[in-house]
Amino acid sequence: MGKKQHQKDKLYLTCTEWTEFYGGKKKDNKDRSAFKRLPFYCCSLSFQPFEHPYCTAEEGVIFDLVNIVPFLKKYGVNPVSGKKMIAKDLVKLNFHKNITGKFHCPVTFRIFNENTHIVAVRSTGNVYSYEAVERLNIKANFWRDLLNDEPFTRKELITIQDPTSLEKFNLQSFYHLRKKLKVVDEEEEEAKKDSRYHLRHVNSEAASALNELDATYKAPVRLEIIIAVI
Repeated sequence: MGKKQHQKDKLYLTCTEWTEFYGGKKKDNKDRSAFKRLPFYCCSLSFQPFEHPYCTAEEGVIFDLVNIVPFLKKYGVNPVSGKKMIAKDLVKLNFHKNITGKFHCPVTFRIFNENTHIVAVRSTGNVYSYEAVERLNIKANFWRDLLNDEPFTRKELITIQDPTSLEKFNLQSFYHLRKKLKVVDEEEEEAKKDSRYHLRHVNSEAASALNELDATYKAPVRLEIIIAVI
């Protein structure tokens, strides 16, 4: 199966895809008000699966660190709500994966999906299923982190995903999309000046041929014929 097929099968949207297909370019689009959900495992700024997840302490909105820091430096607001925000307002999250690479609860070992109630402990950043926290912390009145035994209070529980309340995942309401806020990557913009920038994703055979051409190519010598008039 080719690379393009995998791209079609992915479960998340890129910013470009959102803008082109859902971003309201067609003012008469009757579906603009439809709910379009961002998966819990994606950054709310880039829409890509996160690698270094951080979330807002109150709403539990997740961003990838590499995306949110430049955005905050430029705009100083929460990309989703538009409220003022600084980097210190974010909480580092510790998601856990099983042997197949799926996010899961480190206590119950159940895999997270779009219907899982997911929470995190603010002081430790550890992420659990609400089921585990409810049974082993809340009902047992045992206020210690289930992994490292660090004490915490109920107020420190952050809701990452609640299947009964999904508005924070609604792409239509994201402030940075409505206001078209972007952070320009200076290195990326500089790279675009290279005529071969858009050939970065060619297959190995084409890349090899291009490299060989670079190594052997010689510009044609311009011949100027001078006619001596006697």
